[in-house]
Amino acid sequence: MRGSVVAKSTEALLEYLQELGIEVKTHRHPPLFTVADSQSLRGEIPGGHTKNLFLKDKKDNFFLVTVDEDAQVNLKTIHHRIGAASRVSFGKPDKLMEYLGVEPGSVTVFGAVNDDQRKVTVVLDADLLDNDVINAHPLTNEATTSIGRDDLMRFLEAVGHPPLVLKVTE
Repeated sequence: MRGSVVAKSTEALLEYLQELGIEVKTHRHPPLFTVADSQSLRGEIPGGHTKNLFLKDKKDNFFLVTVDEDAQVNLKTIHHRIGAASRVSFGKPDKLMEYLGVEPGSVTVFGAVNDDQRKVTVVLDADLLDNDVINAHPLTNEATTSIGRDDLMRFLEAVGHPPLVLKVTE
């Protein structure tokens, strides 16, 4: 059933944030596929920049783990920290699209807006929340949206994904 629902566009996401009374600033840029690509924008976009991992365990529990771009995540042990049923692996692109409405290279905490079935547990690294402003792709890797930390939490609550805030980095 979920597969037939069209994922929200960047514009729809930004309108939704506006409806929530959340002010954001979005910077358009050429597609960025890696943290290294996005680091070229550092002088232009202040705040914490994110790295996102779409993970699954052996029981098909899915997790979106959002950390600071420079954070080190140990995939062999993270399952203990996030409450997974087993060691985790990367989720397949078809599930990424089905649940979060994004393609590889565009994984983002904002994808929670598309997971109306609540199939994905959102995990925010506690260190990331040391930033007053957090930057993430607005469902496309052709833009970066800056959002206040508290507003990000409010957005996640509004879309039914109150995040687990945990120390997941090394």
